[in-house]
Amino acid sequence: MLKKTVLNAAHRAMNARMVDFGGWDMPVNYGSQIEEHNAVRNNCGMFDVSHMCPVDVVGADCRAFLSRLVANDVAKLKVSGKALYAAMLNDAGGVIDDLIIYFLTETRFRIVVNAGTAEKDLAWMQAKAAEWKLDVTITQRRDGANNLGIIAVQGPNARAKVWEVLPQAKAATEGLKAFFAAEVDQYFIASTGYTGEDGYEIMLPAGEAEAMWNKLNAAGVAPCGLGARDTLRLEAGMNLYGQDMDETVSPLDAGLAWTVSLNTDRDFVGKSALTAAGQQKQFLGLILLDKGVLRGHQKVMTAHGNGEITSGSFSPTLQQSIALARLPLGVQVGDEVEVDIRGKALKAKVTKPVFARNGKAVQ
Repeated sequence: MLKKTVLNAAHRAMNARMVDFGGWDMPVNYGSQIEEHNAVRNNCGMFDVSHMCPVDVVGADCRAFLSRLVANDVAKLKVSGKALYAAMLNDAGGVIDDLIIYFLTETRFRIVVNAGTAEKDLAWMQAKAAEWKLDVTITQRRDGANNLGIIAVQGPNARAKVWEVLPQAKAATEGLKAFFAAEVDQYFIASTGYTGEDGYEIMLPAGEAEAMWNKLNAAGVAPCGLGARDTLRLEAGMNLYGQDMDETVSPLDAGLAWTVSLNTDRDFVGKSALTAAGQQKQFLGLILLDKGVLRGHQKVMTAHGNGEITSGSFSPTLQQSIALARLPLGVQVGDEVEVDIRGKALKAKVTKPVFARNGKAVQ
């Protein structure tokens, strides 16, 4: 039996094409994936991300707990509402999950974890809190009486559309810089997203999610599915857990070194393993020069050895096939490499792992 988000009925009413996404019944598109992609790059679109799992961490030892739990340093969180992207590692330095931590008060933080890893993440967090004997209460908000729906509204016109539907939120959210959140009545509104565009991720009581979805649609916000979400995040160079990294991959080899704080005395799970191993691969972009489509797990042949594509697709913005890849350390941006596509060695150019943001191509 597939799990359903609080917006499942709304997707079906809009004739979405539904698919099994990691055990969840989710919309892949509502007609044209390309149109949905372009709506977000050029105007405004919305996504149901209610399968993601908000987790509230409350108690006197919140900061001490999170400081040991993740590779990024929560000491950076000094202003209420500030968010931090971080990786939660195992003892071997592999990525259990990538997540976002919101600082609300010294005794209240909110974390959003990935859908497919939520149960594993919660078990890990609970075990660590008990092991370290810290005063924290960890409560998931995806299932049960207090569950939350999450709607991501993304694109250059996203803010204006949200204010049109939620005028009471404008004062609190108008000045939000990227990676901040504000609480407005029952709404938790964050300037975060997974598309490389401006916008908000709105958490709200699950019972209100369908009405909000329909109001946004009536205001001209296009519903978008998983297909567009994947090509948008790929163009923006954003990792997808389970494809670009997992428990066997170091964040240093997944382009996430910027989220790892090794330059302080702070200890965290996986630190000693990261320090011992160091970086062994680099995470770069590819643009296919020949005709074809780049896909995950294709072999990349370079002058410094072989690498592998982790995510690949056709880019609607660049009108070319693009990919993220884990490559040998000697490879440089601008190098020409070959990709094995069905037994043929096709040429590709190495780029920085960001292809499009803020409505336009950057390559």
